Amino acid sequence: MDSNSSMGRALDVLTTLADLTSVAPHRATVAQVAAMLDRDRSQVSRTLKFLTEEGTVTRLEDRSYQLGWRGYATAQELTDRRLQTDGLTLLEELAEATREACFIGVLSGDSTVTIVEALPTAARMIGSWLGRPYPAFCSDAGQGVLWDASDDEIAAVLAATEFRAAGPNAAASLGEFLARLTAARERGYSIVDEEAEPGLYSVGAPVYDFRGEVVAAVQIVGTRERLRPKTAELGAAVRDCALTLSTILAAPAR
Repeated sequence: MDSNSSMGRALDVLTTLADLTSVAPHRATVAQVAAMLDRDRSQVSRTLKFLTEEGTVTRLEDRSYQLGWRGYATAQELTDRRLQTDGLTLLEELAEATREACFIGVLSGDSTVTIVEALPTAARMIGSWLGRPYPAFCSDAGQGVLWDASDDEIAAVLAATEFRAAGPNAAASLGEFLARLTAARERGYSIVDEEAEPGLYSVGAPVYDFRGEVVAAVQIVGTRERLRPKTAELGAAVRDCALTLSTILAAPAR
């Protein structure tokens, strides 16, 4: 989504306002929003006026602004849409640069579901993964979407999981999954080496939204023979892609 479009500007202002008002005094001025976005104050003022008229933003007596409940809902809806549109653009660029299959997945129960994919011919990937669930415990997307979750939260998500997979290196227990996730956090990206299927190798990284919460994960997937020698290169590429998408979604600096 183009940040210069009306929808892009609205999302930028909404998510920035949400970030600024997440701490006391829970309000922000036009100047503060414009400064954070590095945008012209008059343009930001017009956008805030429009959002106020729409009921997503509240203008206070001191001329500062707050985000109402409808504003949060709107920001989330726009974020989901941007995850698909801008996510596809970035994924296609990543796939072209790496010549490998690239995906964006989200959490659904104890599985992950692919919502965006880019499949270059060179990847020789057969069929589409869009909408297909995959066990979170043996995928990069699973590690990515659970990146910031506590051990207790992860245990709750995987409570009904049977730690069985077709791959010879799949985690055999919750403890083993947590250990691999800890290593991934320290590395900056996850590596899944023949966990889901024999011969399958992938790297992944988390994507954050305007609330600073993980909403998705980016993956590069291919054969172990082809990807493993390029792990560091692909890991840096997937991490950069996830960071760029997080920035587009107005994620706070980490």
